[in-house]
Amino acid sequence: MIRALTTGSTRHAWKVILLWALVCGAMTVLAPGLMSRASDAQTGDFLPEKYDSAAALQIAEDKFGMTSDTTPVTILVARSDGAKLSPADLRNTAAAAEQLGRERVEMPEPEDGPTPLLKDRSQTPHVELGPAAPDGSFQLVTATLRGGAMDSGVQGVYKEFRDAAEARFAADGLRTGFTGPIPDAVDTAEANKTTEMVAGLLTFGLIVLLNVLVFRSVLAAIVPLFAVVLIGGAATGAVAGMALLTGIELDASIPSLITVVLLGIGVDYFLFLMFRFREQLRTHPDQDKRAAAAVTAGKVGAAVTCAALTIVAAFATLGVATFGQFRVLGPAIAVAVLVMLLASLTLMPALLAVCGRGLFWPAKAWKRDREGGVAARWGDRIAARPARFALGAVVLLAALSAGAVGMRMNYDIAESPQDTASAGTAAEISRALPAGTSDPHTVYVAAAPGRTLDEQGLAGLGRAVAGVPGVGQVAPATLSADRTAARMDVLLTASSNSAEARDLVSGPLRAAVQGSAPDGSEAHVTGTAAIFADVSEAVDHDLKVVFPVAAALIALILFLLLRCLLAPLVLMLAVGFGFLATLGASVLAFQHIAEHPGVSFTLPLVLFLFVVALGTDYNILISDRLREEMAKPGSARDAVARAVRHTAPAIATAGIVLAGSFASLAVNPDKSMQEIGFATGLGILLSSFVLSLTLVPALAALLGRSIWWPRRPDRSGRHQRPAEESHEAWAVTPFEKSPMR
Repeated sequence: MIRALTTGSTRHAWKVILLWALVCGAMTVLAPGLMSRASDAQTGDFLPEKYDSAAALQIAEDKFGMTSDTTPVTILVARSDGAKLSPADLRNTAAAAEQLGRERVEMPEPEDGPTPLLKDRSQTPHVELGPAAPDGSFQLVTATLRGGAMDSGVQGVYKEFRDAAEARFAADGLRTGFTGPIPDAVDTAEANKTTEMVAGLLTFGLIVLLNVLVFRSVLAAIVPLFAVVLIGGAATGAVAGMALLTGIELDASIPSLITVVLLGIGVDYFLFLMFRFREQLRTHPDQDKRAAAAVTAGKVGAAVTCAALTIVAAFATLGVATFGQFRVLGPAIAVAVLVMLLASLTLMPALLAVCGRGLFWPAKAWKRDREGGVAARWGDRIAARPARFALGAVVLLAALSAGAVGMRMNYDIAESPQDTASAGTAAEISRALPAGTSDPHTVYVAAAPGRTLDEQGLAGLGRAVAGVPGVGQVAPATLSADRTAARMDVLLTASSNSAEARDLVSGPLRAAVQGSAPDGSEAHVTGTAAIFADVSEAVDHDLKVVFPVAAALIALILFLLLRCLLAPLVLMLAVGFGFLATLGASVLAFQHIAEHPGVSFTLPLVLFLFVVALGTDYNILISDRLREEMAKPGSARDAVARAVRHTAPAIATAGIVLAGSFASLAVNPDKSMQEIGFATGLGILLSSFVLSLTLVPALAALLGRSIWWPRRPDRSGRHQRPAEESHEAWAVTPFEKSPMR
């Protein structure tokens, strides 16, 4: 099937390119609008109802008509001259708040022009007065907007509302400050806009520069990048369409993650094809470019398919996770990678068939086989002293793995830069009111069926909550219309984003709420710290489930590709060792050297999926070539040397490109994203250079052809079981029924 697909694509290359261009162009235009409609969910929406914060949100929705897709904005109103607010100022503040609560805010057009299907976030905010500073220096106003803080449309509405509020209060001689999840996101994005743009340009520049240095051709550098960016737009649209059709609500961070993943693996797959295409043209100088492209795609197609399916399988295991954010990430990445796989088997071979030898112009050196290059010397050294190289790789990985001893999890959520306007407003509020004022937590109480709540029981609950150390203020309880439910806001003395708040909510506060709930009722706590306390518990559970399931699926795919038992076991042990080494290095860098409280609680799972799944790509490529070379007559060590010589340039270049793509996340102001960017980039480098180009070939040289046990070839390279199989038949995989050579 793979060979038929690749051959058909090279035979009708221009038609395939035109079809992809039309589809990608249309999907790229529609993707932002589709994504805005598919990504309404907030973090709390991803928790099952068995968690305390999710149960609280359910009461809020059932009894108070509140939806989880609302986000509060806290407005600080003070006199411009720094004096205390007068009674007239307080009246003007109340009047301005009442006016702002009646005015509809229209969503502005996106800065890059109209976007079809974009969800209209225009709305009339709910605005009400909040607490005032005890010294009379400011009055707080709360505006509630529908939609998540990371939604670009909601951010646009917030900016319009912010400008209108500033003008309205300024007319009365009052200044304003804004804080909360949306102001944090907007201010952080604006503060880091230049940094992120530079990081993106550097990533693209790195890819182009590496390809120019390797291929000595500008066209060979630009064509893969252009194709991958084009495919990325189609993949994002496909993910959004899948979500809308299945009813899945995506997280707002998924598009940027898809871009990073596809940029890395897409360029990798194109590099695998281009290196093999160049080799095919060099060894068959008289071959037609379409025929050469078809042969190349046929040889590499099975390995690329296995590599892509490994990633799909790894992320598919997230379907068993309890945390919904992981469950939606799995199918999203899987669909995006499948789109890239389809492009790798159709569009990329078609581009090779059209460009032909011109892809490598004006370079000429590639037409001659360099026997003594760096890759050849490296392969010869590994083949000559495999035990030394294997031991060196193991010692390096073991030393890095030791860094994981004493690892602690950090459950602090994304921290905003402290020099933004939003952070300054929050600091000003915290000097006069509890730090949690701008992001309150709420206790929801629901009576048992057939019963109602009374003020006396709720007052007792309020006193118990107020007595918890770390609780700053407790608002009076508000009963629902039918008196079957109640809510009371709780202001913490610690910032809602901090580990201190999370520990307080998950421990003493919840214990007091559950122990003091009125008879015949249930009580639950929700809010930022409460939600992330439950998220941490869900992630701890998912780590224990996803790891073994993903490992089993990856091992199954390796078995189907290699059709033996020992080689997949060697590869799985290698990537597992690489994962531990990467995790240990990350703990060493962030927990011990940078003195973070620990590594992000999502890091082990994300690192496992990306490093093991993506790193396995390179092991698949080297193993596929090792098997092909060992199928030829001659010694196993000579086969290892040839395999390394032919694949080292592709793996090294691809590893640097993929590591560079993920390293671009390290400039993100979110510390957890910084850790993921650093750790994943390091893990890819370890996977490519230490595992795929050193440890795996060294072990193959040590084990010889027995690595393909229970298949047992003789010294000539032919199998003894079954006897009629030739070395060419040995190179066939279940994914391809034609000879690989």
